[in-house]
Amino acid sequence: MQAVRQDPLLGGSEIFNGFLRRAQQETQQIPTEEVQLEVLLSSGQKVKVSILTSDQTEEVLEAVASKLDLPEDLIGYFHLFLVLEAKDGAFSFIRKLQEFELPYVSVTSLHNPEYRILLRKSYWDSAYDEDVMEQRVGLNLLYAQTVADLERGWILASKEQHRQLKSLQEKVSKKEFIRLAQTLKYYGYLKFDPCVTDFPEKGCHVLVGAGNSELNFQVKLPNDQVKEGSFKVTRMRCWRVTSSVPLHNGTSGPTTGKPEVKLELAFEYLMSKDRLQWVTITSPQAIMLSICLQSMVDELMVKKAGGSIRKKSRGRRANLTLQRSDSQQAVKSPPLLDSPDCSSRDCVVAKVSSKLGSVSLRAISHSGSSADIGTDDFHGNYAFEGIGDEDL
Repeated sequence: MQAVRQDPLLGGSEIFNGFLRRAQQETQQIPTEEVQLEVLLSSGQKVKVSILTSDQTEEVLEAVASKLDLPEDLIGYFHLFLVLEAKDGAFSFIRKLQEFELPYVSVTSLHNPEYRILLRKSYWDSAYDEDVMEQRVGLNLLYAQTVADLERGWILASKEQHRQLKSLQEKVSKKEFIRLAQTLKYYGYLKFDPCVTDFPEKGCHVLVGAGNSELNFQVKLPNDQVKEGSFKVTRMRCWRVTSSVPLHNGTSGPTTGKPEVKLELAFEYLMSKDRLQWVTITSPQAIMLSICLQSMVDELMVKKAGGSIRKKSRGRRANLTLQRSDSQQAVKSPPLLDSPDCSSRDCVVAKVSSKLGSVSLRAISHSGSSADIGTDDFHGNYAFEGIGDEDL
């Protein structure tokens, strides 16, 4: 089903998406009826909206925007995210709710009140902030998110910069506050929970941040030294998410109890002119990391084409589908560079998927061996750029 969903034409089909919507309701046995759904804002405030259980993400987003008086042409700058809220008020991002998803069904089917739906900006380029700040509600939402990111340490600021920000807060100078924050390190980044990577060596603990068209790594080395580095999206040839179950007594799964599922995001990165290398991140948030990569690529392609993320009409979903299909054409295209480490793609696949019981979340592949996984399991990157001599 997920393999079918990746096809741009089928994925954008109203018939197919209607089937997915009905499947969610039928699976959870939730009838169509009017309900109240609570949506969390970055400020900690909660907004309750009246929706139908069968309303999909865009319809719920529009209901939230209407409740907040957010102008229709700014709706495209925001999105709904499924998050897990901790007792201290912090939260981990599970995923960006997909267009075909029913938010009410998604959050209630988890049977855990700590799972919440959060409204947050959905773009990466801070140049779009100017569009959002044109309108009072957009400015307030962006300001609240910036304050929250600073408080949780997602944006780094010196003591002097903190003093300046506090002074602007006291004056309620929201635009000036945001513009100062834009100059700070990690502004606009999404931060992830601590996880494990195999770069620069296997078993390194890392803090990953997504933003500014890159994945930022803060790696804790075995000698307790912390090093920082960034991987540009434009130098990732492709990526994939895999889910695997650890081996027990030669079988691909535990003998008793609930299976332990390990999620991994792996991307092939152009380290230098003729050297591609796979980097793997093991994290429960691997799907969200993949969604971030795709949305950064989408945004780059929209900007290159001179497009806009403003919502013009109810036809937005069709426009976004068209834009996204452009960035996915590379899935079917031949490799731009051959990996020097292997003579075949099977060798590459072996590095990023478990030896048994591997399942690709991009194009479900119930495979007994990593060698059985085809190249379509990889998510190609249409924004991939090579390196010339002048870049070295």
